[in-house]
Amino acid sequence: MAFPGPIPYTLAIPDKLPTPMSDAPAGLRLARQNDKDALLELSGGWVQGSKAADFASLREQLQPGTHTRLLIDGTALGPWDSTLVAFLLQCHNHCAQEGIELTTRNLPPGAERLLALATAVAPHQQPAASRGSWLAGLSPRQLFGKAVGAVRESLAFTGEVSIALARLVTGKSNTRFQDFRHFAYQAGPDALGIISLTSVLVGMILAYLGAVQLEQFGAGVYVANLVSIGVLREMGALMTAVVMAGRTGAAYAAQLGTMQTNEEIDAITTLGVSPVEFLVIPRILALMAVMPLLTLYANLLGIVGGGVVAGGMGISPLQYISQTEHALAVNHLAVGLAKSVVFAALIAVAGCRAGINSGRSSAAVGQAATEAVVTAIVYLIVADAAINILCQQLHI
Repeated sequence: MAFPGPIPYTLAIPDKLPTPMSDAPAGLRLARQNDKDALLELSGGWVQGSKAADFASLREQLQPGTHTRLLIDGTALGPWDSTLVAFLLQCHNHCAQEGIELTTRNLPPGAERLLALATAVAPHQQPAASRGSWLAGLSPRQLFGKAVGAVRESLAFTGEVSIALARLVTGKSNTRFQDFRHFAYQAGPDALGIISLTSVLVGMILAYLGAVQLEQFGAGVYVANLVSIGVLREMGALMTAVVMAGRTGAAYAAQLGTMQTNEEIDAITTLGVSPVEFLVIPRILALMAVMPLLTLYANLLGIVGGGVVAGGMGISPLQYISQTEHALAVNHLAVGLAKSVVFAALIAVAGCRAGINSGRSSAAVGQAATEAVVTAIVYLIVADAAINILCQQLHI
C-alpha cells in the first residue's frame, strides 16, 4: 500500500496583527441619553499595571441635578481584575451618596457578583458629633428620644449578659476558664500596689477627721471604732471600687473598643460565637471574684493607717487593737463585702458595654474608656446610697 506524500500548504500571515484586548488602555465614555439617564461605556483592559481611567473627572460630571439614573455598559470590556471592581464600587458609593440610580449591563458575571458582595452591607457610618456634645442643639423631644434609646441599649446589653450567665450555668456557654483566670490576675495582684496606697491614706484621713472631734470630749481612744466601722462598711469597698473603675473598667472598655476597631468582634460573631459569652462574661466574673478579696485587703490596710494616726495621738497599740476588736462585727464586714460584689458587677458591665458599643476609630476608643469610668462612678454612688438606705431600713 502506497502512502501519499506530504500535502503542500501555505500560511497566510497578515501585514499587521490585531492589538490584543489586554493592550488597549482602560477607557470610559459618559453619554447623555435623555434628560435623566446617562450611559457610561467601559472599554479596554482594566487590569493592574494599566493606566486606569480617573474617577475624579467622572465624579464632576455625575451631579444629582444633572442625572438621576446611570447605566454602566461593559460590552467593550477586555481583561479585568480588582481594578474594575474598585472602580465600580466607587461609582456605586457616589451614586448612593448623590441619590443617583445605578444599573449595569453586559458586565462580566464575576464582576457583577463581586460588586453585589461588596455592596451587600452598608458601610459603617461614624456619628457626625462626638458623644461629649450629643446634647448640643437638641430639642426636649429629641433629648427624650436619646434618653429612651440609651436606656433601651443598656437593657438590651443587660439582657444579653443575663442570657449568657444562664447558658454558663447550664454548661452551654463558650466562656473559657483560662480567660477568667487571666482577667482575675489582671484585676487582682496587679492592683495591689495602688490599693495599698489609697487604703492606708483613707484610713489615716478617717482617723484625722475623727480625732479632731473626739478629742474635744476626751474620747480620742474611740478613733479606732470610727476607723474600723467606717472602713469596713463604707470606705474600704467604695475606694477600692473607685480605683478599679478607673483602672480595670477603663481597661475593659479600651480592650473591647480596640477589638471593635480591628473587627475582631465581627470575626467572633461570624464564627457563630457570642461576644458576650466569649469576651464579657469572663471579665465580669473575674472582677466579681477578685473585688471581695481586694476589699478585705483594703480594710486591713485602712485600719493600719488609722492606727498610725492613733499612735501619734498618744494611743498605745494595745488600746487601739482592743477598741478595734470591740468595733468589729460580722454585719459590718458583710455589708462591705456585699457592696464590693455589687460594685464589681457594675464596674465590669459599664466597662464592657462601653467597649462593645464603641465606634471604629481611635477617638471612639478613648471616648469609650472615658464613658466607662464616668458611668461606673455614677453607678457606684447610686448603688452605695441605695444599699445604705436598705441597710438602715433592715437595721443591719
